[in-house]
Amino acid sequence: MSEKMKEYIDEAEKALLHTYNRYRIVLDHGEGVHLYDIDGKSYLDFVAGIAVFALGYGDKEYNDALKAQIDKLLHTSNYYYNVPAIEAAKLLKKESGMDRVFFTNSGAEAVEGAIKTARKYAYTRDGHTDHEIIAMEHSFHGRTMGALSVTGNAHYREAFEPGIGNIRFATYNDLDSVKALVSRKTCAIILETVQGEGGLTPATPEFLEGIRKICDENDILMILDEIQCGMGRTGSWFAWQKYGIKPDVMTSAKALGCGVPIGAFLMTEKVAGSSLVPGDHGTTYGGNPFACEAAKTVLELFEKRDIIEHVNSVAPYLEEKLGEIKSRHSCIKEIRGTGLMRGLVFDGPVSGVINKALEKGLILINAGSDILRFVPPLVITEKDIDTMAEILDSCIE
Repeated sequence: MSEKMKEYIDEAEKALLHTYNRYRIVLDHGEGVHLYDIDGKSYLDFVAGIAVFALGYGDKEYNDALKAQIDKLLHTSNYYYNVPAIEAAKLLKKESGMDRVFFTNSGAEAVEGAIKTARKYAYTRDGHTDHEIIAMEHSFHGRTMGALSVTGNAHYREAFEPGIGNIRFATYNDLDSVKALVSRKTCAIILETVQGEGGLTPATPEFLEGIRKICDENDILMILDEIQCGMGRTGSWFAWQKYGIKPDVMTSAKALGCGVPIGAFLMTEKVAGSSLVPGDHGTTYGGNPFACEAAKTVLELFEKRDIIEHVNSVAPYLEEKLGEIKSRHSCIKEIRGTGLMRGLVFDGPVSGVINKALEKGLILINAGSDILRFVPPLVITEKDIDTMAEILDSCIE
């Protein structure tokens, strides 16, 4: 580590609130699927800012669109219309099949909006305020109070209890555990279509179909969190589209802006007509021209470059190479996930592997203490996967 990098890290430790245990590198810029620190060292990135930088770094069309928008208009507030928000909403509706969009600043805010939508929908229906939401164990929906309240990890919640209240937790992929919690008070069932932080576990078709049936029969809203697994990562625009079902409300963020903070919650016309009205919800920055220009450009580039098709082309190769690595190392118990959202489950902590990989120029992260998570830019190639596999092999050994 250079003296310059050490000085930056020391200053950060004095100035920034210590809520992250950061890796001891200071990143400076990116190009394609590589990041570079301030000393010029190159790193192959299989994290993509935690499933954010789908298009990779330094994409000229994306950057040019944002530079042009900076010169036009950054912010107006939601008292007025702006063209990028209208165009981004139109494209997002087209690819998702949903009917109404509310733009937020983050995924956690999108979850907050989805929760408020569900409670207002139920209140409009029966005038009660004692409604319950069923969430899943091992889920992760965000760190704000509402999103944290439906996050199925007690360790994250315990210091901040009580949360928003009336939350019940079922077992992911266990339909009977959901049925046991449904009551006249239930207004929504929220889950990730593919659990991310909870272990890279996709929902089974039977589980999603069963929840859809429960919701239809009881006028309960089905909320699908697509913040990490959406935007092409699993080989379709949104992961739920492969299941033959449709949520009443869904959340999106991360790759929606490819680096610019933006999220969204979307809903059907039926839900929109019986839930949030003027005065119920708002945001100062959400949906501003700059963030929405980013989302619009991302949606356009995904379509123009057939990013979804590329994911479906390269994902089997990633699965194959991970399988080869597993076959060579008895400490790896399982491969999980789908598309370009994969995990290797080890028989112990993976922090040592991550640190060794970083030394060798490969960026990886975990999902829990014993799972290596692979969420690379969606433009990753087979050659990049080969390089990753070679480095990872040597780190495990």
